[in-house]
Amino acid sequence: MLLSKGILDELLTILSAKFSGDKEEISRAAVILSEMAEWVRTTLRISVLIDQPDNRVLECAVSGKAGMIVTGDKEMLRLRSYEQTKLVSLKAYFEML
Repeated sequence: MLLSKGILDELLTILSAKFSGDKEEISRAAVILSEMAEWVRTTLRISVLIDQPDNRVLECAVSGKAGMIVTGDKEMLRLRSYEQTKLVSLKAYFEML
C-alpha cells in the first residue's frame, strides 16, 4: 500500500467529519496507516479528474510506480488505467486472485 501526505490529509479530514472529530481514534488510524504503508513523495501534479483528491491518488500511484489502484470511485474506474497503473474495482481485484 502506498501513501502520500496529500492522501493521508484527505483521509483524516473525511474521518474527522464522519466520526465527529474523535481525535484519539483518528490519530490511531493515522498511526496504523503510516506504519502499514510505503510512503511516497509525489513528484508531479496531475489534473485529469474533476475531484482533486482523486488526482492526489493518481500522483501517489505514478510517483510510487504502483501497478494497480483498487477503488470504488466510478470516475477513476472510467480511466481503466493511467500511465502504467491499472484501475480496478474491489470485485475485479478479488476475481484476479
